[in-house]
Amino acid sequence: MSTNYINTFITAAADGKAQTGIVPSKAGTVGELQLSLLLGRPYVLTSDDLLLEVYMIRNGIPPEEREAARDRLFAKPQACLRASPLVKQYGWGLHHDGAGRVAAYGIESDAYRDLSRRPDLAVVAGMRNSRG
Repeated sequence: MSTNYINTFITAAADGKAQTGIVPSKAGTVGELQLSLLLGRPYVLTSDDLLLEVYMIRNGIPPEEREAARDRLFAKPQACLRASPLVKQYGWGLHHDGAGRVAAYGIESDAYRDLSRRPDLAVVAGMRNSRG
């Protein structure tokens, strides 16, 4: 099952504490790797591609094993980017374009505000950090 969205903007979680897009400080964490990939290659990776890249990096899987790694990763359901630490903790919104490719925008940016108001996009909230 795919985690990809099309023409969608995922906003930062409503109960998030970040007032700006924060760069995760601990190297090698899911949030740090996701943000590094998204800022380095905006609108290149789909959500599925991003999850796979992070999985491969964190598990030391070489590029020639990409297809087998994809099969292993997606053999089980994966959480979509609404559950990403970027939207839950670090104040980032994630825009998925018409081809499903993703870019990250800090909550303080004009682009974030513009994307969150665009009528041609589905705007969905990042998952909350706590219930209630």
